[in-house]
Amino acid sequence: MHVVIMGCGRVGATLAQALEARGHSVAIIDRNPEAFRRLGRDFEGRTVTGMGFDRQVLIEAGIEHADAFAAVSSGDNSNIISARVARETFGVPTVVARIYDPNRAAVYERLGIPTVATVRWTADRILHHLLPDSSPELWRDPTGMVSIIEVPVHPGWIARPLRDLEQATGARIACLVRFGEGTLPTASTVLQEGDRLYMLVTDDMTSRVSAIAGAAPEGDV
Repeated sequence: MHVVIMGCGRVGATLAQALEARGHSVAIIDRNPEAFRRLGRDFEGRTVTGMGFDRQVLIEAGIEHADAFAAVSSGDNSNIISARVARETFGVPTVVARIYDPNRAAVYERLGIPTVATVRWTADRILHHLLPDSSPELWRDPTGMVSIIEVPVHPGWIARPLRDLEQATGARIACLVRFGEGTLPTASTVLQEGDRLYMLVTDDMTSRVSAIAGAAPEGDV
């Protein structure tokens, strides 16, 4: 697989080294030739000096036969422009862009360009370390908007269909772990003692979902 990377900062250099270590062909672009020093002497991929959204620079990096393109420079505008050129002009099948502004990230996700919202993701990880009592987060989508959390459940929900809990919380159950094995529940799956539940939530509903699941169902004495 041939991968073109735009931006040879710490993320770009680490990504290039990791891809090469896995046997992939790599070309990395940066407007500052000094940035390529981060790659180390053992890097055997191609280094191209120039702007990552310049057609000729991209062609020199092998974009015409690239299987994937990653835009990870320090500028949102440069990343998204180069990502669109790679996808729309050269038809690269897999394109990913790092975006610092989470609002922009959401917009470009809707346009079909996968993004990694660096600031949102980093802030969230720090927040969960600072607030150890918050719900354990296992996964967060690239835009930083949706996460999977483990949700402790009140004993009153045991023997009830999981759809009751979904209706009460407004959240979707991603999976449950029963007897040490993960499973995808159906609408008729009944909660058993010892089950561990993982739910898909947005940040604005996390507290409410945890509170509802952690309390007895309405109508229980």
